[in-house]
Amino acid sequence: MSGYRNTPRISDAPARTTATSDHWLKVFAVGLLLWGATVVVTFLTGNSNLVPTIVLLGSFLVPATLVIWAYERYAGDLGPDRLFACFGVGGIIGVLGASVLESYLVSPSAWMYVTVGLIEEAAKLGALVMVSRRLRVSGLRHGLVLGATVGAGFAAFESAGYAFNAVLSNQGLSLEDLVETEILRGLLAPVGHILWTAIVGGVLFSERRGGRFRFTTPVVVTYLGVSVLHALWDSTSGIAVWLVAKTTASSWQRALFELGHMPHPNSEQVHLYTLYDTVGLLVVSLGGLLWLRLLIRRERAPIPAQLPASPA
Repeated sequence: MSGYRNTPRISDAPARTTATSDHWLKVFAVGLLLWGATVVVTFLTGNSNLVPTIVLLGSFLVPATLVIWAYERYAGDLGPDRLFACFGVGGIIGVLGASVLESYLVSPSAWMYVTVGLIEEAAKLGALVMVSRRLRVSGLRHGLVLGATVGAGFAAFESAGYAFNAVLSNQGLSLEDLVETEILRGLLAPVGHILWTAIVGGVLFSERRGGRFRFTTPVVVTYLGVSVLHALWDSTSGIAVWLVAKTTASSWQRALFELGHMPHPNSEQVHLYTLYDTVGLLVVSLGGLLWLRLLIRRERAPIPAQLPASPA
């Protein structure tokens, strides 16, 4: 196919220059400074017109910074316009697709988080295919970058929604909840949607041949695997509550819990819940990072030399 580039190896990444290798750090520093200044001014003045600025800056800062870092380090040959399309268009397509499917397919049940994981990972994978189908590239490196970019767009738009919901309360606008939500989601963004979509994107582009995406067994298995990570991530809070109830609850608390009511926890149970929830998120994050490391190590392994053919 004319213009098609097969770049399967991480070592093929374009060389960086000093002039462009630290733009991501400048973007993050300036963005963080502007976000912090907006938060302080909003608290001091009570000007609610600044709330959208806090929401947008806080939701997009970390995802956008990671995309710029990945572009400068591994994907300078793709062009910023391609990554911008994957971030913006891909992120919106993913969010819209997931929202429509979840409204019809998700209902409260023991398998709810599994369904959500399957839907959202499928939506992001579909968005990645749609926005990158005309790109004449393949290989793990490009797949990791493009997948992470779509995941970053999805994470940014989703975080903006969570931040918007957090700021609304029965007592009016809650800036404290807004800031807390944005800090938490910003810290967790790299090991959530961005990491999962990078993994499945890397495998998808590794299996690409002749400009065509192939949903081979490795791609399907990877999609199911990141969906499981997604489901475990979403369910850590519920698992933490269940563990606390099973290990520390009194008889009357257990009775209320079994009836579907949440008893008022004591201070020890609150600390245990935080510990279990944090450990659960760490375990899921480490699982995803280990998976990513294994993909990169396998791709960097030296290619066995071909033995010369024996003379007839």
